[in-house]
Amino acid sequence: MKKFISKLKTEKKSPNSTGFSFSFYSGLGGFLAIAIVAILTNNTEIPFMMAPFGATCVLAFGVPVSPLAQPRNILGGHLISTIIGILCLQFLGTEWYSLAIGVGSAIAIMQLTKTTHPPAGADPLVVILSGSTWSFLINPVLSGAIIITLIALLFNNFHKKRKYPTYWW
Repeated sequence: MKKFISKLKTEKKSPNSTGFSFSFYSGLGGFLAIAIVAILTNNTEIPFMMAPFGATCVLAFGVPVSPLAQPRNILGGHLISTIIGILCLQFLGTEWYSLAIGVGSAIAIMQLTKTTHPPAGADPLVVILSGSTWSFLINPVLSGAIIITLIALLFNNFHKKRKYPTYWW
């Protein structure tokens, strides 16, 4: 028991808060990105929005230096995961194992291609459960991911203490 307690004392503590200014700016970036994507969706009748983009904004604006938030990861992760989801839907239907294979395959292939983007792990679920077709890959996935990435590029570099991206490819 003493070893266990000693180990707990030496483990790292949770990270410090980013502070009010950084947090507020992160929230503002997420607000603007989702607002623009939602307005485009409403005014053009083209679907640019999907639920995983909320989590994409957490990374792109909340931790813009994270490898998981880089353009390669946002675009590649969403594209790969959506393709996997569509293939699972076409070949396996909407069974429980289709959902599981979709998410598991997306994780593995994102890691192999260095495009890991956690929000994209939900894409196969969205695709399979909604019965999406190949057009879903363009709208909302590719178009929405590009818009969010461009907003992150402009917004994060507008602030003197932020630099985005850390790398492109």
